[in-house]
Amino acid sequence: MNARDWAKLLFLGAIWGGSFFFVHIAVAEIEPLKLVLFRVLIAASALHVYLLLRGPSFRLALPHAATLVGLSLLNNVIPFSLIFAGQTEIGAGLASVLNATTPFWTLVVANMLTSDEKLTWNKLAGIVLGIGGTAVMIGPGLVAGLGGPVWAKMALIGASLSYALALMVARRLRGVPPAIVATGQLTSSTLIMIPVVLVMHGTTGLFAASSGAWMAVFALALLSTAFAYILFFGLVASAGATNTSLVTLIVPASAILLSVTFLGEKLEPFELGGMALIALGLVTIDGRLFRRRQPAGA
Repeated sequence: MNARDWAKLLFLGAIWGGSFFFVHIAVAEIEPLKLVLFRVLIAASALHVYLLLRGPSFRLALPHAATLVGLSLLNNVIPFSLIFAGQTEIGAGLASVLNATTPFWTLVVANMLTSDEKLTWNKLAGIVLGIGGTAVMIGPGLVAGLGGPVWAKMALIGASLSYALALMVARRLRGVPPAIVATGQLTSSTLIMIPVVLVMHGTTGLFAASSGAWMAVFALALLSTAFAYILFFGLVASAGATNTSLVTLIVPASAILLSVTFLGEKLEPFELGGMALIALGLVTIDGRLFRRRQPAGA
């Protein structure tokens, strides 16, 4: 990746790290499946308005409708459902570590299904360091959450594998403008989630929540979904699926740093150690620093 792609990846990680704030506020009053629906519905609506005002035309998505439906299932509906189900039984710390395995699964899947994103030792070593750093950064919270049924842990791993497969689908849309891909995916996710929510919850109390919760929902939808997915699909096109998946290593670190900055929480030594391991993992994946240290003529 070039410096611009790394900057975009770090920015995306910061945005998705901030989504934990919004979810924490919203989910206290809005049930998870309803929150998923509101998130994708508001984000899709905002992106349609954006396309009407700025372009390009959403008609560019129509030839790719089937691919976009598959992308919405693999990148939104299935992983969101698995994560919510798994987190009813296991702690958030363990869930974060299992989610951080996404780059590993992406590397494995990409090695099998692509010709230009093959397995390399520096990528594998960097991803292992990043997953280890995430585990260290969670610290005592991870140890406390190691219990729980096997199915719940497999649900989180299944979500990571689903994200990896979604990135393979997203590769097929590299020639489509990122705003079109994001809008198409979120529109499809909305059409899928509407009947799911109506069957599971009906319409009674569907919009019952405080103004604070709704502010969190709109922040989650507009910043952490609509804008973030334009950035995400742009990265897939320019940096590749495996490199883009590295954002899941950055998200936990950014969430902790945002808590320290805006909520006054104390940064623990083990959190600093975990962040250092994640940074080392990213440097290892990038590889340029090690190439520069090789002696001339080596």
